[in-house]
Amino acid sequence: MAKAKDKEKKSAGGTIALNKRARHEYHIDQRYEAGIALQGWELKALRAGRINFGDGYAVVLKGEIFLIGTSIPPLISASTHVVAVDRRTRKLLLHKQEIDQLIGAVERKGYTLVPIAMYWKGNKVKVEIGLARGKQEHDKRNAEKERDWQMEKQRTMRSHNRDA
Repeated sequence: MAKAKDKEKKSAGGTIALNKRARHEYHIDQRYEAGIALQGWELKALRAGRINFGDGYAVVLKGEIFLIGTSIPPLISASTHVVAVDRRTRKLLLHKQEIDQLIGAVERKGYTLVPIAMYWKGNKVKVEIGLARGKQEHDKRNAEKERDWQMEKQRTMRSHNRDA
């Protein structure tokens, strides 16, 4: 009985994919957690870690939000009886109030919806989407300088603590 519980804990949580490019290209103002409508073969492919998140973005169509451009390549063994489309449009599941807030920000203020992370929450797949503004080139350079400075500061503090 204990082995089954341990196995559940290991597979229950964890990150499936991160979109590092989104943090580099955009200022993320707000984050939302959304469910995603997937097919069975897609879940099996996600368990195997097969996803390309980099080109994905979310759009508003007819009062609903969809994830476009995310590729989930099918496993050969899991999708023999299904015609699998790896870059299909997937519906994001949010509360009506959250959808209304996102629609208002996208249409009035010119924000973009970008997927930031995909992860397991219990036995469900969740997508973290961000309400984002595009960065200018000089903003990207400043962010890179800041990141390099933080790494250098950490190295200095580590070496200082070892010597003491």
